[in-house]
Amino acid sequence: MRKYEVMYIIRPDIEQEAVQAAVDKFQGIISNGGEITKHDVMGKRRLAYEIKKFRDGVFVLVNFNATPEVVAELERLMKISDEVIRYLITNDVA
Repeated sequence: MRKYEVMYIIRPDIEQEAVQAAVDKFQGIISNGGEITKHDVMGKRRLAYEIKKFRDGVFVLVNFNATPEVVAELERLMKISDEVIRYLITNDVA
């Protein structure tokens, strides 16, 4: 298993329960084939520039260990998710 870091931004106009449901959904995908080492919901923050007509977003940072197959599935689901406006998955070298 490799170390990864994912940061994703959730739309600011959805309810807090929907934000928590989206976070739980992505945590479940990671936990299915890996383990979460650090999870931080950073809250609502102002974006540096407008993304999909949004000026704010709910930032979530997750460090985890997983196989490449889990990462591919996570990326596939983040692409088609309506809640996520931007995401980035990187190899964690630290």
